[in-house]
Amino acid sequence: MLKLIKNDPWLKPYADAIEGRYNYAIKKEKELTNDGEKTLSEFASGYLYFGLHKTSKSWVFREWAPNATAIYMVGDFNGWQRTEEFKLYPIDNGEWELKVPLKKIKHGDLYKLNVIWDGGEGERIPAWATRVVQDSNTHIFSAQVWEPDEPYQFKKKTFKPKTDPLLIYECHIGMAVEEERVGTYEEFRVNILPRIKEDGYNAIQIMAIQEHPYYGSFGYHVSSFFAPSSRFGTPDELKHLIDDAHALGLTVIMDIVHSHAVKNELEGLGRFDGSYSQYFHEGERREHPAWDSLNFNYGRDEVLHFLLSNCKYWLEEFKFDGFRFDGVTSMIYYSHGLGDSFTGYADYYNGNEDGDAIAYLTLANKLIHEVKSQAITIAEEVSGMPGLAAKIKDGGYGFDYRMAMNIPDYWIKIIKERRDEDWHPSGIFWELTNRREDEKTISYAESHDQALVGDKTIVFRLIDADMYWYMSKHYGSSYATERGIALHKMIRLATVSTINGGYLNFMGNEFGHPEWVDFPREGNGWSYIYARRQWWLADNKDLKYHYLGDFDRDMLGLISSVKHFEKTPVVKLWDKDDDQILAYQRGDLIFVFNFSPNKSFTDYGFLAPQGKYKVVLNSDDAAYGGNALVDNSVEHFTQEDKLYAKDGKGWLKLYIPARIAFVLKKED
Repeated sequence: MLKLIKNDPWLKPYADAIEGRYNYAIKKEKELTNDGEKTLSEFASGYLYFGLHKTSKSWVFREWAPNATAIYMVGDFNGWQRTEEFKLYPIDNGEWELKVPLKKIKHGDLYKLNVIWDGGEGERIPAWATRVVQDSNTHIFSAQVWEPDEPYQFKKKTFKPKTDPLLIYECHIGMAVEEERVGTYEEFRVNILPRIKEDGYNAIQIMAIQEHPYYGSFGYHVSSFFAPSSRFGTPDELKHLIDDAHALGLTVIMDIVHSHAVKNELEGLGRFDGSYSQYFHEGERREHPAWDSLNFNYGRDEVLHFLLSNCKYWLEEFKFDGFRFDGVTSMIYYSHGLGDSFTGYADYYNGNEDGDAIAYLTLANKLIHEVKSQAITIAEEVSGMPGLAAKIKDGGYGFDYRMAMNIPDYWIKIIKERRDEDWHPSGIFWELTNRREDEKTISYAESHDQALVGDKTIVFRLIDADMYWYMSKHYGSSYATERGIALHKMIRLATVSTINGGYLNFMGNEFGHPEWVDFPREGNGWSYIYARRQWWLADNKDLKYHYLGDFDRDMLGLISSVKHFEKTPVVKLWDKDDDQILAYQRGDLIFVFNFSPNKSFTDYGFLAPQGKYKVVLNSDDAAYGGNALVDNSVEHFTQEDKLYAKDGKGWLKLYIPARIAFVLKKED
């Protein structure tokens, strides 16, 4: 019996489904590797074969287009006309090849394919293109030859990610500038990487790297899977960014989109060779009903080759340290998870699972860790499917982490629907720690999803319009502002201090960036005003934003100071919903919260390990915009109780003002 099932008796009724899924993935791997004659990594090397390559003797170009009857390469080198010199020839299994002398093509040349099939033809960007650019005047995309005389050479040859714990800064290159425009890899490398390091994060998760024709898609409608987005700069500049991040000790995770693809035919893979089923499903399964995109056919070996090679490409060529897989729920269910309730285990194993997609994810995780043993993989998955972040050999999918997507939903729900007096610590603690023991999670209060237009960031939900008038230190305050600043800190501290794997924050939210995220589009007059980050707000000491940023930095510093903090048991010491008090212990640290908006307590007692304690972090500190009601210099001693002394416990009695949180550290 697989360990996944042994560890969870409730899964035993579904053992056949789980073991069937596991066995199918093993069978598929044997098929792809000729029963182990080659490794999965050797299989996933398509990017070294397909696409345009410069050899010592010639340029070689290859493409897979089984439905094509003829293919021509057209570009700057032949006046964009079909010529016999640039005609591809079929070689085998739907593959086409072209060889031309070195002098015929040069670095920087633009090109496309003219693909002909029975009954039609069309211009296409090569599926394996590694550089795609958009003309600033015509807005037309083309592939570009990228073979600089002096390609970027990585200075940092080896890098080991720090994962104890993993503290992720989710970021977007284009919107990381203050001006109303698209930012660049270079600007991010020079200006933002040092800020992230100083703020205490040890990893960045970069969104929208794979080329996408529509900027406003946030990078989720990918057209060219092997091309880093040229709107941010060159491939070499992205490599320089990753190299510098590694030099700073920052792990670099890529937000990878293999759950679907853009429908575009001129820019993407849609009807690449004239057929509807080259990369995607046919019929009703072809189009995603909610995302206006195309669904990959994971049951086709050539599609597995394409996607697995894509994973290896980003690891090998750009030195990414791993991936956050987007839209996993959409992949693993035939229904894409749409309209499903997932209220019990039976909902996971009712014939709705897509075995081919599950096999792909399993093989992707195996490949990634084969190529780079310390790579990090994260599943963005909302249904709660058991085993996602369990080892493959145990019957899992092989992800290292899964996103704890219940947590941001919970915070938003209570902010929107409950009075402050009805925030129950018992429910908060349960939601923050409700997870499978054998799977690590990435906890977060909010990601980019919660910041998108139509929604609101946590700080904007709490303070709303008062942010425009009362964030100055010199021109008064408001109840909404003071409440928002206090709860923003408490929500983050509660979230990060209960992690069992890692923590994530979206760029700018650490200091309460105002308003929402909205990319330029027709509906907003193509404005960039909400597609940027106003760093000056956090840097201006006359404003209150820096209070939140400073607290975030010191909070992460405290968590990072404890070796393997994420592995220390979370032990509840006390909760009482009537008082809205919560206290729990991790190692030598005790976290104390008073969620009440108006009730403060003197000599509030609960049992804790005997000893002396000192305050090491206090959300109410004046340095963080608080009222400094707690004296951080006071030492706290447990009071002996003979009834509990044998257990090494005593009464810890504390002054706990309303709406604050603080952390105590045991001194002896």
